[in-house]
Amino acid sequence: MYIKKIILAFAVIGLFVGGYYVYKVYNAFFIPNTSFNNTEAFVYIPSNTNFETVKTLLEPLLKDVSSFEAAAKRKGYTSNLKAGKFAIKRGMNNNELVNTLRSRNIPITLAFNNQETLEDLAGRVASQIEADSVSLVKAFNDEDFLKENGFDEQTKLAMYIPNSYEFFWNTTAAEFRDKMLKEYQRFWNDTRVSKANSLGLTPIEVTTLASVVHKETAKVDERPRVAGVYLNRLRDGMLLQADPTVIYALKLETGDFNQIIKRVLYKDLVLDSPYNTYKYGGLPPGPIAMPDITAIDAVLSPEKHDYFYFVANVENFGYHKFAKTLAQHNRNKEQYVRWINLQNIKR
Repeated sequence: MYIKKIILAFAVIGLFVGGYYVYKVYNAFFIPNTSFNNTEAFVYIPSNTNFETVKTLLEPLLKDVSSFEAAAKRKGYTSNLKAGKFAIKRGMNNNELVNTLRSRNIPITLAFNNQETLEDLAGRVASQIEADSVSLVKAFNDEDFLKENGFDEQTKLAMYIPNSYEFFWNTTAAEFRDKMLKEYQRFWNDTRVSKANSLGLTPIEVTTLASVVHKETAKVDERPRVAGVYLNRLRDGMLLQADPTVIYALKLETGDFNQIIKRVLYKDLVLDSPYNTYKYGGLPPGPIAMPDITAIDAVLSPEKHDYFYFVANVENFGYHKFAKTLAQHNRNKEQYVRWINLQNIKR
């Protein structure tokens, strides 16, 4: 009888212990454990991190960090961390949290516009993914990569097509660069390459001219006309005489790409630089910025006309006045010079 009571007591204790254990496990895994009011919150987990860092990142989002840690250990997450951007939904329990952090790295939309230098691009990209600007610049300038893929110091800017792209936040510098190469190759499909060939230009030469067109006018609807002017000049062996190339040459000469130059002076036109299209014929040796897609397509599908000259239209700001003859152009130019002098723009 005494032995039966002992067995019964142990059984009751076992039930209590088991029940308590089940209760603890249930709480650790299946009770909601978020502490924010928004529908979701995002956490960015860096590469090569440790679980203590993950806990620190999650702490503001959780009611009970210790229960999350217990669940993470039981599910083997603490020794198998994943880098990336993760969406934490309001009301998630620890089981859902661990499953999300282990396998649901969500992509981001990365965007950049027409940067003038790869250093500018690196800064723009580094603000959107984990890779820093130093590692990005190093990847962009890798000599073996450039040579292997048909680029050089002057043309390397052409590989980056301004647009929006999908990446994972934890993308490395080399991965970003390599995907940009694939996007460049995808962009230059058979149709675009065929159009370039019909103009007697390579894709890089098209991008180079497009960078000038892009800098000449921000008006997308005017770009095919501007492109037509420059193509007419190239066809007839005339100098491009594009002010944006001179501005780029001045910035390159001084190493200061942040300076603002609103007016090209006559003394600037004698600068001995291959980018000075008042001094050297043909296209500059590479793009002076990253032209956007509308500028590239404007060169590939230019307006057919007999214009050889253009100057800013002070009666319709943002647009230009076009001329077929130098005499007509000089009349248009006089009006512009009078206006810019009245504005007291010296540089």
